[in-house]
Amino acid sequence: MGMNFTFQESSVLYGMLAESSTDVILKTDPKGFIVHATPGIVELGHREPARSDGGALVGPHLLDLVAPEAKQQISKAHARAMAGEDIDWIEFPALTRDDRKRWFELRLRALLRHDGAPYGVLGVMRNVDEMRSLSERLFTATYTDPLTGLTNRTAFISMLEHMLDTRMEGCLALFSIDFFRTINMQHGQSVGDEVLTVFADLLRELLRTEDIISRIGSERFAVILPRVTAVEAEGICRRVVTTLSELKQTIGDGSFAMTASASVARVGTSLDSTIERAEMALFVAKAKGRNRLEMEKPVRLAVG
Repeated sequence: MGMNFTFQESSVLYGMLAESSTDVILKTDPKGFIVHATPGIVELGHREPARSDGGALVGPHLLDLVAPEAKQQISKAHARAMAGEDIDWIEFPALTRDDRKRWFELRLRALLRHDGAPYGVLGVMRNVDEMRSLSERLFTATYTDPLTGLTNRTAFISMLEHMLDTRMEGCLALFSIDFFRTINMQHGQSVGDEVLTVFADLLRELLRTEDIISRIGSERFAVILPRVTAVEAEGICRRVVTTLSELKQTIGDGSFAMTASASVARVGTSLDSTIERAEMALFVAKAKGRNRLEMEKPVRLAVG
């Protein structure tokens, strides 16, 4: 499927084209109908554009390549290119012949007549599926706990900082599985791992969809509860502690009771203060015998 370029078109293309030979190069008319395209366009399930005897274009439109949610974005980009703006790489989902989404990047440049008037747009599309897949794997490795599938401490800190930066009201809850080291020593690490996954699943089941659950340490879990009062957070988290203590979990070769200690603190004005108050309340819960929830103690100002 060949393409013929004028000298001006070749000059524009030279400035846009990278080393990859797998790029899809296409040329559109002012309305966005594809006039010419390189063979890579076939991978998207479209044939070479053609004209009928009357000269009307019967080939695909640029937007025919684009998934519905990205059509408006690409339409605006094409209009901006026609207006003379150089459009750098835009990432968007394209559709294949079997309706499977594949991710591409697109660059657009206007094609100009000798008098400077635009008569079409030249585009380069580049498949970025592999790059996105690698990026997603790196994100997962960086921010996800591999055992439970929850976000990890790094992600938890970032999300709590974001909550503080946006001054969103809410609470922070900490959970610690009671006697976890003893469980590991008596039953082995595989049982300990199963205890962690069972508790993670319980948190997912009992907490709200908007609550953000993270595993932040060996047997420790943190939950960010956005837009709740301390009273509401207490009710939500107390339900977790009570439900866990009432369930006899089947883990490994047998079953035994699991319990957890928990704490709740309001999200304050600083990261360190918020975490410190929650940690202190969790320490009190353990000191009072575990298998309980403690709320942060209100700060009392001395009256002089």
